[in-house]
Amino acid sequence: MSDIVPVKNALISVSDKLGLADFAIGLVQSGVTIYSTGGTRKHLEESGVAVKDIAEYTGFPEMMDGRVKTLHPKVFGGILGMRDRRDHTQSMADHGMVAFDVVVVNLYPFEATAARVGATREECIEQIDIGGPSLVRAAAKNQNDVAIVTSAQQYGDVLEQMHLFGGTNMEIRRRLAAEAFEHTACYDRAIADYLRGDAMTGEFPSSMHLSLSRKTSLRYGENPHQRAALYSDASVKSANLVSARQISGKELSYNNLLDLDAALEIVRGFAEPAVSVIKHNNPCGAATGPKIAAACQKAMAGDPLSAFGSVLGFNRTVDVETAELLCEPGLFLEAIVAPDFEASAVGLLTTRPRWKDNVRLMQVGRLDGTGPAIQRRFISGGMLVQDADRMTSAPLQWKTVTNTQVGDKLWDDISFAWEMVRHVKSNAIVLAKDASLIGVGAGQMSRVDSVEIAIDKAGDRASGSVLASDAFFPFPDSIEAAADAGVIAVVQPGGSRRDSEVIDACNQHGIPMVLTGRRHFKH
Repeated sequence: MSDIVPVKNALISVSDKLGLADFAIGLVQSGVTIYSTGGTRKHLEESGVAVKDIAEYTGFPEMMDGRVKTLHPKVFGGILGMRDRRDHTQSMADHGMVAFDVVVVNLYPFEATAARVGATREECIEQIDIGGPSLVRAAAKNQNDVAIVTSAQQYGDVLEQMHLFGGTNMEIRRRLAAEAFEHTACYDRAIADYLRGDAMTGEFPSSMHLSLSRKTSLRYGENPHQRAALYSDASVKSANLVSARQISGKELSYNNLLDLDAALEIVRGFAEPAVSVIKHNNPCGAATGPKIAAACQKAMAGDPLSAFGSVLGFNRTVDVETAELLCEPGLFLEAIVAPDFEASAVGLLTTRPRWKDNVRLMQVGRLDGTGPAIQRRFISGGMLVQDADRMTSAPLQWKTVTNTQVGDKLWDDISFAWEMVRHVKSNAIVLAKDASLIGVGAGQMSRVDSVEIAIDKAGDRASGSVLASDAFFPFPDSIEAAADAGVIAVVQPGGSRRDSEVIDACNQHGIPMVLTGRRHFKH
């Protein structure tokens, strides 16, 4: 027995009318009778499509500004009636119900309305669709007999089925049903999140649901044998890589996206012009300056060897002066993310260096807002959720615990180093001088190992630098190594049982130490 369901009648009621007229014309040309509601019916009639009015079919007028129009037994009976059940078909016949073989519905634009700047609560509430989700769920439930179409991207598939079979087969009806329930689930989740509020204060909710849509498939993941894809989260309103515009370059890889995200996260934390240089998700250079070109030059000098093949982040428009620096011989960059690029800068970056138009240039727009307030991380069997590490602290809240006090000229470097250390994988140590990153020790099992790596990276530049540690020093050995390298100030959270020994070591070398009282682990 064939699973093809001939399509004789279609019910169409959509908010987004993109491509609808052509789809409806295709249905009519295949002999389908179309029933429709107010605005959709008017749109189709203006496009020359013959349409029957649902209100005339049900004998019940639309009312309450369209809030009530399809909620009627003659509509839902025609969708839910099972064609292989004699009692169902008899009931449909007794009550003059039309059997709808295709239902085309997309929902009121709630998410777009809620995302609009200045949208009132009343406007958002009015965009909560009632009849639409009911029609979608009814048609999806009766997938044996009804095809539910919820996206313009599905129009071509349905018309192809009509052309090939004169109806729809079970395979497409089941696929459309699954996509329909996904559609309503995401819609309901957006409403629930809005009503609960974007800011998650107090206790975390008893349940959390992710609503993500696949934006693109990636060539592969971290390694060529791993599959990968990129999904977008519509709830994120701040500048981000997923919604960014790629204005040049090759396809982005999984690792590119991770590094670009890390680069963007660093620079959005600075008010002054800032540049970050990322390699394998850790900064190997970063700096601030009076203008973006100066910051770029200092950042690239942080670790020139590691900067080869790196990813750069900017919090200002990339101008021609900056592009000239990046076009210097011997430099190779994978990708750059910035709020914007001057047209002349794009021309330079994509024509002069040997990489030419291979470098990925990502335009994210203004960095006005912070990133998401909540961080999610999957583990086997579930998901960890935490507040993002965005709490700022000022030197006024810090305490100098050594005999030697901090000179006024050092505070800028201490603040810069403390801001940077939160972006380095723990155990994290950074060395900073002149508001630039000159040495990084990341992800070591021993803190003193991180100190020694940072000093080795800085070389002779370690003399006169400031050292920041993301967590307390368990022993004074790190201070001894820092003093031997010429470090002139240390900033760290404190809190170790041996804080007094560490402070004593600083006093012996005349190094001021600042305790912030806050840890910045990044695992």
